[in-house]
Amino acid sequence: MRLTLRAFAALLGYPSADLQAHASEVADAIRSEGALPRADLRRLQPLLDRLATEELLDQQSTYSELFDRSRSLSLHLFEHVHGDSRERGQAMIDLGQQYIQSGFFLEASELPDFVPVFLEYVSCLPVAEARETLGQPAHVYAALAERLDKRGSDYAAIFHGLVALAGVRLDAEAVAQVDGNTPAVDAPIDDEWEEAPVSFSAGSAHEMGGPTGVVAKIRASNRPVAREAGQ
Repeated sequence: MRLTLRAFAALLGYPSADLQAHASEVADAIRSEGALPRADLRRLQPLLDRLATEELLDQQSTYSELFDRSRSLSLHLFEHVHGDSRERGQAMIDLGQQYIQSGFFLEASELPDFVPVFLEYVSCLPVAEARETLGQPAHVYAALAERLDKRGSDYAAIFHGLVALAGVRLDAEAVAQVDGNTPAVDAPIDDEWEEAPVSFSAGSAHEMGGPTGVVAKIRASNRPVAREAGQ
């Protein structure tokens, strides 16, 4: 599951020349691991094909229209869980502290609930812990998948895949609550939420090392995850 989560994190990042050049490697990583059910792999193929062949500026425009300019499709998990309530700030602090306690430190000025950040973190956990952690916001993945489906967006496949990887039974009430926390129609996201590139420094918990970029993240997933003594 580690390779697939790393690949999903890359695919949900802002489209880049690096991602486009290595889209086939990302696709190969997902297929080779075999963690994603066949139906979800088939659903994902149109996105993989488009990212490999479409003009980069068109990819970036599509991404921005979806994720940068619509709060209903925000890639920040707590936008959908807590909305604008006070609990959101504390949840952000708690999640950031969870990363630190596991030996992971954000190197960029990015919020810890940004989905690609969260997926990279989960990908470095032991399998059982990773699946349990991935499943916690499964109702958010389901809501985003439904909204993207309604728009006819191929990005929906990633969120359907996350639901499948989490392997949890969805709570219809929790999914409905997501709709209550975020607007059903598009609303602009403030400039402060603009996404920035992100990478992890994992100390003793996970050694990224080597070159940076999409391929490096996928390759790093093949390395054993070192755990601190007593963990």
